[in-house]
Amino acid sequence: MYCFSSCKLLDPYYRFNDLNYRWISLDNWTYSKEFQIPFDISKWQKVHLIFESIDTVSEVLLNNVLIGKTNNMFRRYTFDITHVVKALNSIEVRFQSPVSYAAQQSRAHTLYQVPPNCPPSVQEGECHVNFIRKEQCSFSWDWGPAFPTLGIWEDVRIEAYNSCHLNYFTFSPIYDNSTQDWNLEIESSFDVVSSKPVSGQVIVEIPKLQTQQSYSVELQPGERIVKLFVKMNKTVTIETWWPHGHGNQTGYNMTVLFKLNKDLEIKKSAKIYFRTVELIQEPIKGSPGLSFYFKINGVPIFLKGSNWIPADSFQDRVTSDLLSLLSHSVVDANMNTLRVWGGGIYERDEFYELCDELGIMVWQDFMFACALYPTNRGFMSSVRTEVAYQIRRLKSHPSIIIWSGNNENEAALMMNWYNVDIEYMSTYVTDYVKLYVKNIREIVLAEDKTRPFITSSPTNGAESVAEGWLAKNPYDKHYGDVHFYDYFSDCWDWSIFPKARFVSEYGYQSWPSFSTLEKVSSKEDWSYNSRFAVHRQHHVSGNDEMLSQAQLHFKLPQHTDPLRLFKDTIYLTQVRHFHSGVQKFPAANIRDM
Repeated sequence: MYCFSSCKLLDPYYRFNDLNYRWISLDNWTYSKEFQIPFDISKWQKVHLIFESIDTVSEVLLNNVLIGKTNNMFRRYTFDITHVVKALNSIEVRFQSPVSYAAQQSRAHTLYQVPPNCPPSVQEGECHVNFIRKEQCSFSWDWGPAFPTLGIWEDVRIEAYNSCHLNYFTFSPIYDNSTQDWNLEIESSFDVVSSKPVSGQVIVEIPKLQTQQSYSVELQPGERIVKLFVKMNKTVTIETWWPHGHGNQTGYNMTVLFKLNKDLEIKKSAKIYFRTVELIQEPIKGSPGLSFYFKINGVPIFLKGSNWIPADSFQDRVTSDLLSLLSHSVVDANMNTLRVWGGGIYERDEFYELCDELGIMVWQDFMFACALYPTNRGFMSSVRTEVAYQIRRLKSHPSIIIWSGNNENEAALMMNWYNVDIEYMSTYVTDYVKLYVKNIREIVLAEDKTRPFITSSPTNGAESVAEGWLAKNPYDKHYGDVHFYDYFSDCWDWSIFPKARFVSEYGYQSWPSFSTLEKVSSKEDWSYNSRFAVHRQHHVSGNDEMLSQAQLHFKLPQHTDPLRLFKDTIYLTQVRHFHSGVQKFPAANIRDM
């Protein structure tokens, strides 16, 4: 669905095209291309083909030789093509239908079922999304359509090198509480292809902080990690990064220059920000439970914001201008936080850079949502690679203030959403702890010591830990965070909302404006009870619930003009919605926090 030049497709959002175009997701597709190498490959010791990301299940062939397979949308793939590449090459990427792959993986898991098998029928989605490491909402969700995409959605490139190559570069500012000093930890990974050790110097410069330090390094052949500890100049005052509304978002330009074997130089440039974050969970005088709030640079900060779901079902349609518009809209609405929701994607670098610059704090879920998950060896290996890759990619961003293991899976298991047979409950509990605690949490603790980790959202936080990582009541308002949805009580009645420690999801539906609907519908659809209106509603009885809420405070429209009736009804779903104090950006795909 990303780039079929031979297919003339209408807007996939138009009317019923999510169903009309489902055949694309159910079929297998092959991308092929011939290309020339613009340099003499014989002069290079190693040549790699790199996919920054690929969606999702494929076999990659170069010159009719299988060079690798992919099955995870959330990681980079690097394939060694040194002995396969030529001056003139042909490449094929053979994609398997993500729907058929997920079904195959589910069938192969014969010991016990891993629910849910399929989404509710009202969503008109696809099954077994928990068996494939791709955007979970692409198989459908209660707020959006099913578009199980497949294709090449980020950059592909070839890298050739001699001697050694920088695989990745990451860093973390560290605050020493005992000395009240800032330091910097830098980690770099190298592939040394030379038969002899590679030695030289590393020069770290942060001009505005009057910091310049040099280090001698010697890299033995093979995969090597270089860790540097940089002490900041104590005579220069470091300005810290603050959330929107609490101070400036000061950053400093840094360069790291590797001068190796006299003739090899590798230079990395980055912006570095300094801030601390703490998640405070402590007893509250006169109240049961524990607190759950954040301190930034030692100052308690009230978080106010929204949940961020993918800005489009097709990531290639998300432009820099759109990301800028949405992130600035967050600030304009006096928000200071976005929760990157666990059913979508780890956002691109540009998103986090905007959040850094604008002072938008980010609650970052790992991409697991509303499901139980398998824990077989192949699945876990893929997840571990994914998590390590994403932490190294993202941990330098000050905007990210917490890692969360999943969206609603503690609640799904402990509230038994999927009617699990009690005989198998201990198995699912073991799998949950294995995935989120013994694997994801362990990787987070090893890779990033600068921000907290919780296993789920909602969770009882420290109380969930005390209960063996799964609380009997994950919605206890005296601990951790809660998600709150009540479609039957009056949303204008403030007293129905929980007085919780932290509310990370809540909200009510409304219809988008007619100007938005008009672009994806025809005149016959412009009725609140039309087949189109019913098709677009993926929440059971959602349209009726909106009218019931509106009817609590308004007389429903009775116009004889069908179009006027439709527009006014839409308007009422929005009026009662905004009066409740809940903010949504329909075009932005932002959910309430």
